[in-house]
Amino acid sequence: MESISVFEIIKVGIGPSSSHTMGPWNAAAAFIRIIKRERSIDEVKEVFLEFFGSLAKTGIGHGTDIAGMLGLNGEDFKTIDTTKIDEKVEKIKTSQILNLGGEKEIPFIYGHHLVLNMEKSLDYHPNGMIFKAIFEDGTELVQDFYSVGGGFIMSQEKKSIQKHCVRTLYPCHKSSDIVKYCDKLGFNRVSDLILINEESWRTQEETRQEALYIWQQIKECIYKGVNKEGILPGGLNVTRRAAGMNRKLLGDKIYKNKEEWFQLVVDAEENFTNINKWIACFALAVNEENASFGRIITAPTNGASGVIPAVLMYSQAFTPFTSEDDIVRFLLVAGEIGTLFKKNATISAAMGGCQAEVGVSSAMAAAGLTEILGGSVGQVLMAAEIAMEHHLGLTCDPIKGLVQIPCIERNTMGAIKAITAANIALESDPTKAKVTLDEVIQTMWETALSMSDRFKETSEGGLAIAVNVPEC
Repeated sequence: MESISVFEIIKVGIGPSSSHTMGPWNAAAAFIRIIKRERSIDEVKEVFLEFFGSLAKTGIGHGTDIAGMLGLNGEDFKTIDTTKIDEKVEKIKTSQILNLGGEKEIPFIYGHHLVLNMEKSLDYHPNGMIFKAIFEDGTELVQDFYSVGGGFIMSQEKKSIQKHCVRTLYPCHKSSDIVKYCDKLGFNRVSDLILINEESWRTQEETRQEALYIWQQIKECIYKGVNKEGILPGGLNVTRRAAGMNRKLLGDKIYKNKEEWFQLVVDAEENFTNINKWIACFALAVNEENASFGRIITAPTNGASGVIPAVLMYSQAFTPFTSEDDIVRFLLVAGEIGTLFKKNATISAAMGGCQAEVGVSSAMAAAGLTEILGGSVGQVLMAAEIAMEHHLGLTCDPIKGLVQIPCIERNTMGAIKAITAANIALESDPTKAKVTLDEVIQTMWETALSMSDRFKETSEGGLAIAVNVPEC
């Protein structure tokens, strides 16, 4: 089994969805690379893109069509000016011209060259798409892709679209592997093991710098979110709430930048109600940014991107464990727990419902927090198990296909559950636990397989049909 770096699970992304925005964007970029490998961009006459299943049914709300166009247009979601997205998309639609790979202008008519097929699903995975290039000589190049969660893509021919396969020194494909290698190496902390394994991709210093970069991006995203008022895009007319909460919690205090703001949070009154509200505020801020095509940290998905930032920010603002080492350890452990779910279950709501997104992120955050609060190896894994155990069966039923209701609030609940799970684990003896993390991951996968497709990001069940929202 292929090893996965923690920074493939926790990484810079763009809203509103890792599977429905980042995945199609990555697929479009991959298709450009295939064209260049097989032929030449200059030989392309037309390109067609068809989305199926969940990608089609909730595609407009998730910006799937936008991702496909911009990806084919040669844009990179890691670097694109997010304030220019609407402008770039409108230019493609009105001019009916696409700059393929940023190199050649070709005709592109929305609704003809890009289609959302809501009547058909591809057999391999519910998040399917097919790209087709027609060359000047009349020949064609066709490629299927499947967005499997967290921005990862696959094809039927190749199980995963990765640059290369990596096997770590101490492969951890199950939580039992973590226990085994920590015992073998005499490690009392899970992060010590993960740091060694990450050397398969980069040096320890580079790993440390990447983790601290992620932390800075998290702070930046939360800061943006707590300073933006208004209505989220998409037609539901959802009002941003993080800014209002931030304002009430800080009272008349004034700040000029994110460092001054953060210090005010640290100095805020530490009672249960205030801390609880701050945690909710952090999560709301991130997910409101995510819902409006903001740049966020995918962890492990965009729909669940507020949980880990909220819990990590909580640890830095309201616990004594605030060193850079603590931040690095938190993210290493959280990311590793995410890899276990990806390998043995799923991190795609289209495959497993919201348990695969907010549930997984809560388990990741619980483990990371337990690690820096001094938990043993067993307690870290126990915290992850507790968090997931109490998300089992959680459906994905976004109203109008938007990552807003109930998704934004679910992140606040996932964060609180993660903190509660960590506190329970720290006061428990893991040797007396009746359920292991591996068992709960298997149970989550079995639950996913049994779950009706109506509750797997299709907007055909649950709140998505129970709440009548008129079309705009």
